[in-house]
Amino acid sequence: MKLPALTALRYFDVAAQTQSFVRAAEQLNVTHGAVSRQVRLLEEQLGIPLFERRNRAIFLTGAGRELLATTQSIFDQLQGTLHRLQQGSRDDVLVLSCEPTLAMKWLIPRLPAFHAEHPDLQVQLVAAGGPVDLVRGGIDLALRRDDFRWDDGVHTLKVCDETVGPVCRPALASASLDGQHLLHSASRPSAWSTWLRLSGQSDAGSLRADYQHFYLCIQAATAGLGIAMASRLMVEDELASGQLQAPYGFIADGSAYHLLCTQPIMAVDKCRHFAEWVIAQAADRTTSPR
Repeated sequence: MKLPALTALRYFDVAAQTQSFVRAAEQLNVTHGAVSRQVRLLEEQLGIPLFERRNRAIFLTGAGRELLATTQSIFDQLQGTLHRLQQGSRDDVLVLSCEPTLAMKWLIPRLPAFHAEHPDLQVQLVAAGGPVDLVRGGIDLALRRDDFRWDDGVHTLKVCDETVGPVCRPALASASLDGQHLLHSASRPSAWSTWLRLSGQSDAGSLRADYQHFYLCIQAATAGLGIAMASRLMVEDELASGQLQAPYGFIADGSAYHLLCTQPIMAVDKCRHFAEWVIAQAADRTTSPR
């Protein structure tokens, strides 16, 4: 399939975020008709509707929401890369790519501590998961779980093992999963089956609820909608505050988090500073951000 024109994808992205062709046209400095035409051409090329149009209002379809998740990430990364290219390579800027859920739930709340230790080093965070092109993306370091194979020429440093376990509101914690709503994530589809196999527990009699992303499962568990399978790193703060409990504890699932770099990590000062800090943070799992 031929890829859609970048203009059509950009117009769709802005329209989807603003939920309005009129507001999208204002942001893009074009006419309302231009936005509408580009979106219609995109829908015709894909053969599926991306918006429902009702009484002059537009609403994303399921396909539209899925496409927006991709276009938003792509254009955010493109903007960040162009900005970095304009600035040029700087020793006082660390461009870090991190998995979105890990960035939101664990890394960002702790970054003030890093800035306090290294006030002259600015972290530019790019939220992205999976394989990463460090060179083309202008990325100094990437923080990833080893659920994919990276190139042999990439330098790596292990940060910590991944540990996972069921988490829920205190009112839902019990000795059995029978009758409980288990929250499954499309981004980690085997999370529950892996834990059940390793723990020897059974999900017989449980109910299933599906979410698109890992962080949505965690948010749903925090809201009391069921029990989520979570990375301990990503729920440390909720556990410390008492919002969530881990009735079965956590176990290692065989995966781990690593830093990826095009150069030996400890040979580059800004990369070494971050590596030493993030490894220490991951090792200290008994306190909230400090």
